[in-house]
Parts: sequence; C-alpha cells; structure tokens
Amino acid sequence: MKILLLCNKSPYPAYEGGPMAMNSIVNGLMDAGHQVKILAINSNKFNVRSEDIPIEFQQKTGIELIDVDLRIKPLKALANLLTQKSYHVERFISNDFNNRLIDVLHSEQFDVVQLEMLYMAAYIDTIRKHSKALIVLRAHNVEHLIWERIAKETYFLPKKIYIQHLAKTLKNFELSVLDQVDGIAAITHKDAAFFRKYAATPTIDIPYGVNPEEFDAKFDIKGKPKFFHIGSMNWMPNNEGIRWFVDNVLDATIQKVPEFIYHLAGRNMPEWLLNLKNPHVNVIGEVPDAKAFVRNHDVAIVPLLSGSGIRIKIIEAMALGKTVITTIVGAEGIQYKEEENIIIAENRAKMAEKIRRINEDPSIAVRIGKAARQLVETSYDNRKIIQRLLLFYEQIKPNSKITFVTADKMTANETGGNTLS
Repeated sequence: MKILLLCNKSPYPAYEGGPMAMNSIVNGLMDAGHQVKILAINSNKFNVRSEDIPIEFQQKTGIELIDVDLRIKPLKALANLLTQKSYHVERFISNDFNNRLIDVLHSEQFDVVQLEMLYMAAYIDTIRKHSKALIVLRAHNVEHLIWERIAKETYFLPKKIYIQHLAKTLKNFELSVLDQVDGIAAITHKDAAFFRKYAATPTIDIPYGVNPEEFDAKFDIKGKPKFFHIGSMNWMPNNEGIRWFVDNVLDATIQKVPEFIYHLAGRNMPEWLLNLKNPHVNVIGEVPDAKAFVRNHDVAIVPLLSGSGIRIKIIEAMALGKTVITTIVGAEGIQYKEEENIIIAENRAKMAEKIRRINEDPSIAVRIGKAARQLVETSYDNRKIIQRLLLFYEQIKPNSKITFVTADKMTANETGGNTLS
C-alpha cells in the first residue's frame, strides 16, 4: 500500500507531541512493509533543515519540506473578526504547498492520503481533483475544544471575545470536514465518540503507540522522589498548566513538602518561567535526551487544564515506568485506572496532598509505575496499533467486505473474520 502523509510540521525530529505522533505512524507503516511519502509544512515555529534529517529517513519517506509563513499577522488576525473563516486554518493555506501537492499526486498513485491534523484539511479539494486515493483525517485532537477551554479560562474581555471567535470558526470548519473525508482516525476513544456524534463517516480510535522495548523502564527510587515535567512550552495548554501549578499549587505543596523541587524540561520556555526566581522550580529547558531526563526522575506532574487528544509525554513517561500525577483533562484518552496506573488530582489541595503522600512513601510511585508500564505494553504497542490502522484502510475502501462496528475493539483475531472497530 502507498500512503501520502500531509503534515502540518515535519515528523522528524520527533521532539514534541505532533511530530512524535506522526513519526510513530510513519515508522509503524514502513516497518509493516508499506510505502510512505511525506509532504510537510516547514514553518518559522517548527523549522527543520533538510540536511539535518537522516539520509535513510529521507530515502525511505521521500520527505519534502515546503516553507510556509505561519506567523500571526495582527492586521489579518483582526480582519478575520469580520469573516466566518477560521484564521487557524487560513494560515496553513499556501500556493507553494498546493502546487507541490498537485505535482506529487500527478507523479505517483496513492492508495491513501492521510491528513495529519485538521489544518491539512484545507487541501481536500486539491486531493479530490487530482487523485482517487482515500482521504483519512488523522485527528490528533478535537481542535476547537482546546480553544473553547482556553476561552473559558481567559478573563481579559477583549482577548476572551477574540478567542471565542477563533473557537467558533474553527469548530465550524472542523465539523464541516468530517463528511468530506473517507475515514477519521482519532487519537482517543473519547475524540472518536465526539466525531461519531456529528458525522456518519467511518471513525476509529488510533492512539499514539510506542515500541516498548525501546523504553528501558526504571522503577527504583533512591531517596526522596524527584518530581518533573517535560513538554514543549509553546503549546498553550502546557504553558497554561504550568502557570496554574506555580501560581496555585506550589505554595500548598511546599507547606506539605518543604524540600519540594519541580524540575521543568522542554523546548521554548516562556520568559515568565525563565525569569522566575524560585528555589522550588528548576527551569532546565530543552534537554539533549528526553528519555534520559525522564529516566533520571521519578514522578511526572502534568497539570493540564485544557487540550484534547492524548498526552504523548504521559504515555512515554508511563513506558519508562514513571508515576504520573495529572488532571482528568490530562488523562483524557488514556485507558487508565485511577490509583492503579495513574494518579488524578483535580484541584490545588488534592494535587498537593498526592505529592506529599508519594514523597513520604515512594513505594507508591514504584507500584504505580510498574502498572503504568504494563498498561503501555498491553494497549499502546505501536505494532498492534498499526495493524488496526491498516485494517481500517481496508474497511473504508469502496466495496469492502470488512464489517465495521462501532465498539472500539478489533475482534478479527478473536472471531477469525474481518471485523473492525
């Protein structure tokens, strides 16, 4: 099978959530023996030099990076208030990208064109005009929900009104796309259920997957546990969540755990964090080896208040045998059992208390970390996930004889037939 991936940013290097999710799909499809071609937007925000991509990856994927200016232009952003178009999506529309896409579709025949994230749906008309390939939307999030949550947490009225407008126009675009594609591969069961409410388009949940053997889990804790967070801070929900923790949870935590230190790693640390003079917050910034950083710490605190989709850094922390303390929003899309393989803390008092409890009894973190690793091996093995995706491709082909059911479990191996959820 030949699959063309249209990506809103390069899958390589896989330094943050979106590229990591795309990279796992790319490598999983190639490992399963299929051909993959990548056409990706290269922006000022996530800029990649072709020469920095390994030759082997270039040769296998034929990856092409098309420069697109995604910078927010104030006049266009304000003018957008007078339209019903999504400014989020408009920024991704590029003549250069569109023309190269046409060339690629004319030069090769693809079985599937997969849109990696909603913003690439701006090119559906071009694909339909120049190709007979199936179009699959790989929905990393329910995008408009992120902005609705951000608007809800915004109190400066002019900013709130503008974000509400962005959320509304993005929602209108997102819902309009659902009936224009042949299949939707949501990243979580919850997101898949949301899409099914609004469209009859075949929909499946295809979570982020890892190869567990590539994650050398470390379960032992020497002395007091080290608490950490790792994630790109130019993703607004991360920035928002860490600010909430520092402003609302940190003092309560220090009262219970005077020696508490929160180690923060990740790209694009904001000025407010870099200028923070607090001995209980260790701002490290980008680290050369994310796995090594996580392995050398013990308990991840992921205080997310907004967002959608699945938290890739949580899955990877669990794969490395780490306990994760997060909110219900942070754990969305993960098949967790509270206090068995993850810890949920919804407010300031609960989060401070959970930290105190683990600090006093690190064996709790060891127990939960082991169960977290087991969950990853059972539910987030990329090879199993890719097989579900491939069966989904087959199911949505015209005249397919594969039965599609709405339960979110693949039962073909159990029944001996071709049944897909």
